[in-house]
Amino acid sequence: MSAATTRSRTPDRLCAEAVDLARTAAEEAAAPGVVGEHVDVVVEGDRVLTHLFESKEPGYRGWRWAVTVARASRARIVTIDETVLLPGPDALLAPEWLPWSERLRPGDLGPGDLLPTEDDDRRLEPGVPAAAEEPAAGPVEGPAPAGDPRLAGGWSGADEPAPDSVRSAEAQRLAAAEEAAAGVDGPPPALSVTPARAEIASVARELGLGRARVLSPLGLKEAAERWDQAFGGATPMAQAAPGNCGSCGFLAPVGGALGQAFGVCANEFAPADGRLVSLTYGCGAHSEAAVVPRGNRPPAPVLDETTVEVFPLHPTADADPAPADTPAEDPGHA
Repeated sequence: MSAATTRSRTPDRLCAEAVDLARTAAEEAAAPGVVGEHVDVVVEGDRVLTHLFESKEPGYRGWRWAVTVARASRARIVTIDETVLLPGPDALLAPEWLPWSERLRPGDLGPGDLLPTEDDDRRLEPGVPAAAEEPAAGPVEGPAPAGDPRLAGGWSGADEPAPDSVRSAEAQRLAAAEEAAAGVDGPPPALSVTPARAEIASVARELGLGRARVLSPLGLKEAAERWDQAFGGATPMAQAAPGNCGSCGFLAPVGGALGQAFGVCANEFAPADGRLVSLTYGCGAHSEAAVVPRGNRPPAPVLDETTVEVFPLHPTADADPAPADTPAEDPGHA
């Protein structure tokens, strides 16, 4: 350790004894009575140190008045460098600033509110245009050809039917083979894949053949009317929405007859997240409501230290008192 480093960590005696001078400077910057006890001394460098005083100012719990004093080399006079109010280890501080998109929580959206969606939202991807060719049913066999609409926008394979589904490519191929075999004379040709008993049971469950009773058209109609009342186009939220769920990217489609009028909301900030919603329903969290650019953080503050503005925080004792006959101001409320 060098001699210069040792000197910088050793408090200067004259600066350390200038507690009263530092307190006077703190009281001039604040006010008498709000500067508390002397709590610590911090060595800043050679013949430079900071006196810390407890702050009793209301609303500044745990803050401390910091008065930096210094003296020139071979000088006997200690001078004030600066006085500032700083937070202590247990000071009451404001929370770190967050943009509105990070402060928003599910359930905060109300009727008429708009939730802009960023252009690079990871929950959304480009969709297939309406004029594009409809993709073929089933997965892509082998390498996808260039210009395949399923790769050009929105088809990720997540909605691919299960292997044991009647909509899968394998089930359709077996059905075509059976139909071809039924239309020719002689024994049917041998199938490359023999349907297993488990596959037949899965098909039966999907068609509702494995249940004693299924939903009747009347029951389906009553359920649709009930769901439309809760999350339909006549609700106040839908009336104030910029668009309906039928054009929202967060809508997860459902199969069967319900898919013609309903879907499942998959936006965590929407009031109907995880609910079956009508295609005429809508809210301010629509995927195309608005797009906002990034970078909404406020700029760093600019400090002008070239000028000094005197701003008294507390009235002085020699200030002119208000005349006794001055009428009291109207507080503005009853």
